[in-house]
Amino acid sequence: MTVYFIGAGPGAADLITVRGARTLARCGVCLYAGSLVPRELLAECPPDARLVDTAGLNLDQITEEFVRAHEAGHDVARLHSGDPSVFSAVAEQMRRLDAAGIPYEIVPGVPAFAAAAAALGRELTVPTVGQTVILTRISQQATPMPPGEDLATLGRSGALLVLHLAARYPERIVSELLPHYGPDCPAAVVAMASRPDELVLRGTLADIAGKIKEAGVVRTAVIVVGRTLAAEQFPDSYLYSADRERDQDQGGRCAN
Repeated sequence: MTVYFIGAGPGAADLITVRGARTLARCGVCLYAGSLVPRELLAECPPDARLVDTAGLNLDQITEEFVRAHEAGHDVARLHSGDPSVFSAVAEQMRRLDAAGIPYEIVPGVPAFAAAAAALGRELTVPTVGQTVILTRISQQATPMPPGEDLATLGRSGALLVLHLAARYPERIVSELLPHYGPDCPAAVVAMASRPDELVLRGTLADIAGKIKEAGVVRTAVIVVGRTLAAEQFPDSYLYSADRERDQDQGGRCAN
């Protein structure tokens, strides 16, 4: 018996990985993260699978479900939105599984920031403009941020910021980033990325807070701030440069 932490992707049911879908199809128990996981994915579970919505469960109750499945010899698909590696609360569940002696594996998924970049039609790293992406959130009702990870500190880097769990507090975000990025810095919001009701807002730090409020965006959204969002005049990357020496492998392809 194994617990599989599966990244269900950002919202669209067909953005789960092939491995994730195949794993889901053979697990006798599925614990899924409520409305954050597409209901269509549950149809991939075996017809007799036990389906558990964890939206109303605490960590102890979720652990009880793992133990129950372990004792019955059933594999568990633990469906999380996005990718389990960021803002998923998977670490604390794995710690409980370690203590209980229950094996587990992680099946990665498409993260929300990748779906947001796709919706915006932008590459987040652009030569000479920005090569660093910071994934973060703000400290409000959730767990406090560690020292040195506040927006004012992170903003000093000038790197592109992707903020999760922060759409309710746009004014605070703007006020902390303005001294470092300036009012003309491009900013965008993608809510419900990859879903039929996806919403994309584009602007600058000067006006993005107003656009967020006017659209009524408060959840299931990422805020992106950085110069690469509007970069146009930049040099081609060295990757495909005609000046780059290329070794040919036996198949005639360029070797990395």
